[in-house]
Amino acid sequence: MLSSNNACSVPTSFRLTGIPGLESLHIWLSIPFGSMYLVAVMGNVTILAVVKMERSLHQPMYYFLCMLAVIDLVLSTSTMPKLLAIFWFGAHSIGVGACLAQMFFIHCFATVESGIFLAMAFDRYVAICDPLHHTSVLTHAVVVRLGLAALLRGVLYIGPLPLMIHLRLHLYQTKIIAHSYCEHMAVVTLACGDTRLNDLYGMGIGFLVLILDSLAIAASYMMIFRAVMGLATPEARLKMLGTCGSHICAILIFYVPIAVSSLTYRFGHDVPSHTHILLANLYLLIPPVLNPVVYAVRTKQIRERLLHVFKAGAQPR
Repeated sequence: MLSSNNACSVPTSFRLTGIPGLESLHIWLSIPFGSMYLVAVMGNVTILAVVKMERSLHQPMYYFLCMLAVIDLVLSTSTMPKLLAIFWFGAHSIGVGACLAQMFFIHCFATVESGIFLAMAFDRYVAICDPLHHTSVLTHAVVVRLGLAALLRGVLYIGPLPLMIHLRLHLYQTKIIAHSYCEHMAVVTLACGDTRLNDLYGMGIGFLVLILDSLAIAASYMMIFRAVMGLATPEARLKMLGTCGSHICAILIFYVPIAVSSLTYRFGHDVPSHTHILLANLYLLIPPVLNPVVYAVRTKQIRERLLHVFKAGAQPR
């Protein structure tokens, strides 16, 4: 327990507030958040099942899509069950170890997802700019190595975040985290003592992941567009651009909410705290919800397989 004068002490647990300022609406907020989480789980599990069943989808692009589906399931499941428990049961308490584990999974798999988008951009670049060598360059082994490299990068980049908190920050002014999950800066700002190293490392990783990855993806698409514009007919150009449409939509779905949430957190000092928290939750929930929808709508093979399954299920036995 902490003393009443807010003296620094070592907490055994933290208290997540949920959506501060909207406590009276928690039960109502659980309806859209719970529905979105259910859609995210069902959609991503469906994508995994369709790719597994449909042999024509056993290609690099769809293996990367399966990796995205698994990552989105981890991201949404790292936050939504606890948020819904806060909304429904008032289960605000979270152990320090569980808090650091949640922090690791959220930031690690967001980093891994960015890495998978980078790998997908490389896949599209090879498929369009060097189609004759696509199958020899993007072999199954290469796809697995790219996925493992994205995972390893996420672990190496994000592992020090909770580790530095565990080793360096033992005393806290309060155990109340004004957030719905254990976000890195939300925990660090509560600590007593010098937190500059934690702040600098967190910002540095954010720059490496978001800025450098997005620049690399943008560069690959500039080369793709240049190659597409060199095609002879408008029909050929549209067909090639169409193969990239789902990927571009998924990239925007991932990066735009993160950018808006980050900019609001850094510069939106007059923005109410509940708006910050809602945005932070949505940027973890929107990609898992929309990615399966985008790929199901824009990918012919997935769309046809889903229609076949639905028609088979609708037939009388």
